[in-house]
Amino acid sequence: MSERRVIVYPPLETGGRKVGIDDRTLGTAYSLHDLTVFLQNAGLTGWDELDVADSGLIEWHEGGPEVWKR
Repeated sequence: MSERRVIVYPPLETGGRKVGIDDRTLGTAYSLHDLTVFLQNAGLTGWDELDVADSGLIEWHEGGPEVWKR
């Protein structure tokens, strides 16, 4: 998983942020918890919300792990 590109896209007008790995969309996360679950399901087992928030693996667009609404 460490070679894969994780992107958290800008907040949507309706809230939440699309999440993708490589060229695949995982879904829309509405919180750091949602993002953590998506990533665990994609193979980052054992990671918690703090690991995800601090990871250099994730490319955050228009705001970091604290931004979920526009």
